[in-house]
Amino acid sequence: MSALLQLSRGIDRLTEFIGRWVAWLVLAAVVISAGNATVRKVFNTSSNAWLEVQWYLFSAVFLLAAGYTLLRQEHVRIDVILSRFSRRTQVKIELFGLLCFLLPMAITVIDLVLPLVLRAYTSGEMSSNAGGLIRWPVFALVPVGFSLLALQAVSEVIKRLGFLQGLAPDPGHKEGAKSAEEELAEAILAQAAAKAQGGAQ
Repeated sequence: MSALLQLSRGIDRLTEFIGRWVAWLVLAAVVISAGNATVRKVFNTSSNAWLEVQWYLFSAVFLLAAGYTLLRQEHVRIDVILSRFSRRTQVKIELFGLLCFLLPMAITVIDLVLPLVLRAYTSGEMSSNAGGLIRWPVFALVPVGFSLLALQAVSEVIKRLGFLQGLAPDPGHKEGAKSAEEELAEAILAQAAAKAQGGAQ
């Protein structure tokens, strides 16, 4: 079990790394959107390619960060019934959901989408919009994103098995963990303090 827990920690580190970097795509999408809107208003011109890049970036954020969202336990959950059970029972139910629903669903999606990605790649499928982009890269985000989600699901299964055997901490315990909003607020305050300190010098 110790080897599996070590594997789980490695998967968590990979997921954390990917999630942190994918977050920058949100900024890229905002910059491209603002630039495209400005060019359209000022020069009365635009390109479908820039509009589709925004769509590609949104797809990348949504799909590639799914595993990160699972790691942070930020997916929408309805715990009206689950919260009535003991923590061990809750973990067993979560384990059942991961093994019987999430993992099979992710594997099925990958299996169904891969032929579409390969067909789009070999045919060089392009967007039907004038000046649009090639399609296979955005199609490829689906199997990649679901593979990352499935990988993180494996990590979550390992952590829950470790918890049930008394070898790992509660995977759902978030004491001391900060929300994304709290982390952002702290980063902004730290940056403002650094600027104020730099101005004082």
